[in-house]
Amino acid sequence: MRIGQLSQRTGTSERLIRYYESAGLLSSTRLPNGYRDYEPSAEQTVRQIRALLAAGLPTRLIGQVLPCGQPDGPLLACPGVLTKLRTQLAELDRRAQELDQARDTLRRAIAATEQAGPPALQGSGRSADRPSSTAR
Repeated sequence: MRIGQLSQRTGTSERLIRYYESAGLLSSTRLPNGYRDYEPSAEQTVRQIRALLAAGLPTRLIGQVLPCGQPDGPLLACPGVLTKLRTQLAELDRRAQELDQARDTLRRAIAATEQAGPPALQGSGRSADRPSSTAR
């Protein structure tokens, strides 16, 4: 299939597909007219790449994980990659904890503001959290 078809089937831009190829995550052959030609399995590969990127894995690590995957099945960690995946998981856990703390702080700030009542009006007759029409 050509790049446009792969893009349409996966919901991935042609630009990203070319990037995946330049990063060594995806391969194609060139037709005599210069067009890229992808195997049918490229559709699943692009979906796996996108899932791993969404999980926060960098492309260099994805390149180490993809060869161990099954074409239509789950990805399996290759020997030697498991430690890197655990490190990535620990980083995601740390970031999730930071986001949880930030969310809790924001909830407390909202609750405290709501309990305090409406914002005090300033001398100009507008509320403190409404921007001035001249401030752009």
